[in-house]
Amino acid sequence: MLAVLTEEIERKFLVISDQFKNEAFDSYSIKQGFLNSHEERTVRVRLKKGKGFLTVKGKSSEDGLSRFEWENEIASEEAESLLKLCEPTIIDKIRYEVRMKDHIYEIDEFYGDNDGLIIAEIELNSKDETFIKPDWLGEEVTGQVKYYNSQLSKQPFKHWK
Repeated sequence: MLAVLTEEIERKFLVISDQFKNEAFDSYSIKQGFLNSHEERTVRVRLKKGKGFLTVKGKSSEDGLSRFEWENEIASEEAESLLKLCEPTIIDKIRYEVRMKDHIYEIDEFYGDNDGLIIAEIELNSKDETFIKPDWLGEEVTGQVKYYNSQLSKQPFKHWK
């Protein structure tokens, strides 16, 4: 399998109700950890839908909307082994996917040390692309580092004041 190399453009929002669950066309568990969570780059290991993935992400742009991303599928057994080498804490979440016209929202409901946090992301083709904002979407948190999964593993939601 060839690795995918992209520049992702995404916006993140807090979610203010669970109405998205009624609109979801798919949901699945994700377990992920970070082999490296430096501010210049992160190296993530993920188990999703029975498959493993190794992902490298670069530093976000100044506006927080885009960053370099490289992802490669790996064997699930390799991902499970690599998760044992990750920095604390392993992220555990359920991802829901909701289609809104030409876009798909990925809504992550976190568990464990991040229980109670729900974040929606939408990937865009350009920074100024318009998109539908459903009623369950709350405050935009794009570019706020504390909401990055790599930071949630270091400073879990349960420790926020």
